[in-house]
This record gives sequence, structure tokens and C-alpha cells, in this order.
Amino acid sequence: MATSSLSQKVALVTGATSGIGKSIAISLAKEGCYLSITGRNETALQEVKQICCEAGLLANKVLAVPGDLSKDEDCKRIVSATIDHFQKLNILINNAGILVRGSLEELSIDDFDKQLNINTRSVFLMMKLALPHILATKGNIVNVSSNLSIKPIAGYLAYNVSKAAVDQLTRSVALEVAERGVRVNSVNPAVIVTEVHKRAGMDEAAYQKFLEHAKSLHPIGRVGQVEEVSRAVIFLASDHASFITGVTLLIDGGSTIA
Repeated sequence: MATSSLSQKVALVTGATSGIGKSIAISLAKEGCYLSITGRNETALQEVKQICCEAGLLANKVLAVPGDLSKDEDCKRIVSATIDHFQKLNILINNAGILVRGSLEELSIDDFDKQLNINTRSVFLMMKLALPHILATKGNIVNVSSNLSIKPIAGYLAYNVSKAAVDQLTRSVALEVAERGVRVNSVNPAVIVTEVHKRAGMDEAAYQKFLEHAKSLHPIGRVGQVEEVSRAVIFLASDHASFITGVTLLIDGGSTIA
């Protein structure tokens, strides 16, 4: 699938240090898209920058901006640094997210706020900060949500809620900006092999057991890989999706309909 329409455009990718975000950044680099990448781990961020350069971008076409999206001042700094460096922004990809496990009875207010601050509030703020620049280029926004926004599972209450809010943000902003030439979409993966569950507290043995069980939850018979999400993001960000907006695209091996 040729996506040369991304060449020399500027994309800002949050949560780019690992997992889906890392894969998105590398995929965009291969398309010749200039990158502003951000994440909390500065060492990992520089490693991703190096891979993007090896994929074909010059070093000055990959801007690495460390930051914590739970801090408003960092969100503002990330967008400002992107504009200062590239003088434009075509694509915003809100990928950064965390997973806080727990039921209503188990979750503290602090846990709930932590989940919503990263997964929902930061998406709102990054969209708000980036939108004037994306309107200027008639660009687009892609949010990384989850199929749990549609089909929640027990024990992940705050995560389920945070991603349902992202879907509604996606649809609402898509309505607001469509007439001005900007598209807003989301991708909604099911179980993808990343580090997010281990960061939420699973040890390696428990994670492997979880992945094995998860195969049975996906009619296609397996869990997903990060590249299967990044390919969909590339499509939505490109001109191939020029008549698509307000979509929440399931990338779930059929698990939502199971």
C-alpha cells in the first residue's frame, strides 16, 4: 500500500518509546514522514530516534522531546517545540496510555484520576494545543483507543471508562472540525503484545499465561502484534483515508463480536 502522501509531512507521536507508539513512529519514518516523538523515558526516546533515522530520516527530521503528559506544562512544551522545529504540524497521534487495574470496589480515587489523566485528559489537551496548527495544514488526528471502550471487561473499570471517553472525544472533535478540512479518527486494538500489562503489575509468567488465554478470546485464534495497529494508523493518517472521519476502527481479531 503506497502512502507517499505522508512524505515530508510532520507527525507528533506521543508514547513513542515502546509498543504501539514505537511501531507507529518507525512506520511513519519509513514513509518519509518527519517526526516529533515524545515519551517519559529519554534513553528509550533516543533509541527510537536512532531507529527512525536508520529507516531513512535525517537526524534533524526526528525531534525527540521528553515529557510527561500528566503535566500540562509538558504538553504545551512538546507542541511548542514541534512547531518551533518544523514550523508546521500535519498529524497528531495520541498513543500514550497506561493501564490501571481494579474494580469499582478496589480502585481508589487517586487510581481513577491517574488513569483518566493520562488516557483521556492528556488526549483532550494535546488535541486542543495541536488543533490550530493542524487546521492550518488541513491535517488529521489519530487517537489510539481500545476495544474495551466498546466491550468492557471486569477488573479494568478505569481503563474501560478512559477509552470510552477517548472514542467520544474522537467523534465529537471530528464533528467540530470536519467542515474545516480536518479528520479525526481512532484505532481500537484488542490484546496486542506490548509491555503495558507488565507495567500494570503482571510478572512475565502471568503475562505469558494471559496471552495464551487471550488467544481463545479472539476468533482469529491469536493475539495481535504492534505492526498490525501501526499499519492501520498509517492508513488513517494518509490521504488513502481522505473520506474517513469520526471512525473508531477495531483491530481486534474479531474479539468484540465474539
